[in-house]
Amino acid sequence: MLAGQPVILLREGTERKSGEDAFRDILRAAHAMADSVRTTLGPRGMDKMLVDSSGDVVITNDGATIVKQMEVQHPAAKMLAEVARAQDLECGDGTKTSVILAGELLHRAEELLDEHIHPTIIVQGYRMAAARALEELASIGRPVGRTDTETLRAIATTAMMSKGVAAHRDPLAELARRAVDEVIETRGDRLRFDRKHLQMVRRTGGDVRDSELIEGHLLEQPALHPAMPKVVEPARIALVEGAVEVKKTEFSAEIRITEAAQLSSFVEEESRMVQAMVDAVVQSGANVLIVEKGIDDVAAEHLAKAGVYAVRRAKRSDLDLLSRASGARLVARAQDLGPGDLGSAGRVEERKIGEDRVTLVTRCPHARSVTLLLRGGTEHVVEEVERSMVDAVSVIGLALEDGRVVTGAGAAAVELAARLRDYALGIGGREQMAVEAFASALEVIPLTLAENAGMDRIDALIELRRRHKAGEVDVGVDVLRSRVGPMGAVALEPIRVGRQAIEGATETATMLLRIDDVIAAKRTGGAGRGGGPPTGGLEE
Repeated sequence: MLAGQPVILLREGTERKSGEDAFRDILRAAHAMADSVRTTLGPRGMDKMLVDSSGDVVITNDGATIVKQMEVQHPAAKMLAEVARAQDLECGDGTKTSVILAGELLHRAEELLDEHIHPTIIVQGYRMAAARALEELASIGRPVGRTDTETLRAIATTAMMSKGVAAHRDPLAELARRAVDEVIETRGDRLRFDRKHLQMVRRTGGDVRDSELIEGHLLEQPALHPAMPKVVEPARIALVEGAVEVKKTEFSAEIRITEAAQLSSFVEEESRMVQAMVDAVVQSGANVLIVEKGIDDVAAEHLAKAGVYAVRRAKRSDLDLLSRASGARLVARAQDLGPGDLGSAGRVEERKIGEDRVTLVTRCPHARSVTLLLRGGTEHVVEEVERSMVDAVSVIGLALEDGRVVTGAGAAAVELAARLRDYALGIGGREQMAVEAFASALEVIPLTLAENAGMDRIDALIELRRRHKAGEVDVGVDVLRSRVGPMGAVALEPIRVGRQAIEGATETATMLLRIDDVIAAKRTGGAGRGGGPPTGGLEE
């Protein structure tokens, strides 16, 4: 009211929550989001069945997949989902940890607010604690290199322990280690891993243990002509962008033929042009031709007679990876091919995998791109294998890039919490309480691991604190044996996973803590998908 007159600031139907009501609403959404993934943490975590609007079913406990499939409506829950997506994009692992930690930081902040600690003080204390935690995390890490094969396998198995393919983690971990070792590159004085240089192909049928590493590339297309050779050894590979056929005009054209001689001349000229393209391929020395566009039937017959294995309609991404794998240079037209443009491979063959026939390019002498062929009895299984392998190769790549790893199983979290409590003793003012709350929030990771393993969470935490105080930095929750014990040789993760989780969770929690007013415009549409108030609860 202004001078007795009402002042209308917001459109009719707009919802507004301010002060404590706004924060409590944010907190409930954060709790629901964190609880949706909390039960999936660790090797003994449960799975989620996710059914989308079209009825497709996904069964997994992969944090990134759960967050991606959930259609959250609350804006605070969407921010926690963004934490998980950023974690997955940066690290490929640790998505559940980041969401659970963000939710716990907000829960601890609620307790401080109940004690009349101002949100600004909490935010300042959280930032101080996060900065100190990152410093301490770097100090407890230990080095790792390409020759530390056992350590790298342990990193991969840790990432896969909670997945549905954990029973096959050892052979899959070795495949992941070998794949990363093939494609990782040295740039300057550091290693760099690009997941795009590693192709993953799913095929149902067979067992998970039938998965294999192909030192080369797999093309979805088989040989173009039945008369072409099914195996080429050794292979000299040509990669062509353009078509091996007579190019059609870009505009409508009409050719009028009034005599039989004209028709014969027209057909002969077209055949001559196609033959010239084939001759260029053969004269270059290529016995394998991979083309991005088309190869007409006449050219296919000529290539088959010349003993050339040809594939058409290959994806551009396949050509790029084949170029890295074989060393071939991608050319625009077949007529431009020369001996210097060819790549090499020990073997190119057509093979039936599952129900499909594919082309395998293998035994590349200097492959900088490789393929993981993933097998499983059903589509759900092979999808879970792929999710597991993506996590495994990502964490191995991160570990080699950063050169440092820390102990998982909650060990690093408990050690950081203990050091933060010591740090808090030297801080004056109310920020000390926020730092201590941050330390307690970190302990949600071992608490959740113990709870999901059926252990007494309080007893486990007391034992962890006691042993870390005694200097046992690598002691964590041994979920498989339902006890607290040393995990430095079996549960390892790249230091970047923990760093990203702490940074992402802290940034999101502090951003939400500074909100004292939620103004939500009225949504258009009915009560169907996308309808309803945006500040409503999170449905799991």
